[in-house]
Parts: sequence; structure tokens; C-alpha cells
Amino acid sequence: MKTVIVGSRRVRAGLAALVLALAPALVGCGGGGKTPTDSTVGGTDAAAGGTDAAAAGPVVVMETTLGDLVVQLDPVNMPITTANFLAYVDSGFYDGTLIHRVVDDWVIQGGGYAPGLVPLTPMAPIPLETSPLVSHVHGAISMARTMDPNSATSQWFIVDWPATGTPPQPMQLDGQYAAFGVLIEGFDVLEMITQVMTGTSGGLMDVPVTEIVVTAAYRR
Repeated sequence: MKTVIVGSRRVRAGLAALVLALAPALVGCGGGGKTPTDSTVGGTDAAAGGTDAAAAGPVVVMETTLGDLVVQLDPVNMPITTANFLAYVDSGFYDGTLIHRVVDDWVIQGGGYAPGLVPLTPMAPIPLETSPLVSHVHGAISMARTMDPNSATSQWFIVDWPATGTPPQPMQLDGQYAAFGVLIEGFDVLEMITQVMTGTSGGLMDVPVTEIVVTAAYRR
């Protein structure tokens, strides 16, 4: 089953949109609908939710072919989700994986495919974990999932709210998806990634035409 992120840069019709479309194998839906599925989505430029806990949490660097994305995690408020993500990081699972879904003003998503859109085999799913102190602000990192709330495995997404105008409200995702940290460096890289050309490939939508690879992911 695909992991999906909900919503769309054109249609952000609330929480129902979050599970608008399911795609095969841990991947998000694309095109007209933005939905965090196990292909997913996430949202201020400070710690997700603005908590001090995240400021003291572990930092993970994701080196990509377009530059580095550096996220700080919140193990205090989101212990299960943080531990799950770090298990993938520490095992090298994310090394050589694709950012396989890009929707400008919504989300970038990765963690489920190797180059050539070869699906990866993740660990067992984890229960949905949420905290009112960790919100889907711009730059938040969160977990994609299927329509089953307790289905997140390896796929992550980083929220990209628009710089001008009225962005979708974090409440579209809060309580439905597991935001567990925030981007602290690499906002220019996030912006660069959101501007790449995308298309449909392997049954997935919003796939970058030129592959964007996470060459390495590790704790700093």
C-alpha cells in the first residue's frame, strides 16, 4: 500500500483532504491533492511548535544532491517517532534514498524508494504519536502514512508553506500526522527542491524528473 500525504497546493479543504488519495507502496498522492500518505507532508522556521524541547534534541543531517537539509528532533514530546526515525538514520537505511515526491507550497517527501523508484522494505509500523507542542509549521519534519493512522514506517516529509499569501493551516495536519522536529538549516535547499520539475512515474505523482538523492543521513 502507498503511504500518502494529503492536500494540494490548489485544494486544501481541511482534514478530509489528508487522505484524499492512496498510491502504491509508501508513497504520497500528487497532482491536485496534497495528502500525507506513506509517500507525506508537514509546517515555522523555528522548532516545530516552537518548543524548547526540540532545541535540545538530536540533530540529523540529510545530505542530498541539491544540498544539505538539517533537522532537529524532539524526543521529549515525540519519543516514539523520534526513536523510529533515528533507528533508520543509524542503520544507514536512508543513505541512497530518493526524495520521491515534491509539491511546491506543500511538502517534499522521501524515505521509501531507492533510485529508479525501487521500493524499500521498512521496519514494522509505529503507532500514531502527536503532541500539541509539536506542530506542522514551515520546515516541520513529519511521518507519512497510509489511511491507517498507525501505519507510519520510514517515509518522512518536510512541510513547505508558502512565503506569501495565506498558507494552509498546520491544523490540517496536526493531530493526524506525527510532526517530530523541524528544519534548522537548509531552507534554501528546501526551496530549491520545491522548484524542480516533476511528473508521473512508476504509478506515482509529483516525482522529480531528475532524481534527487539523499546520499547520506547521519547524526551531527
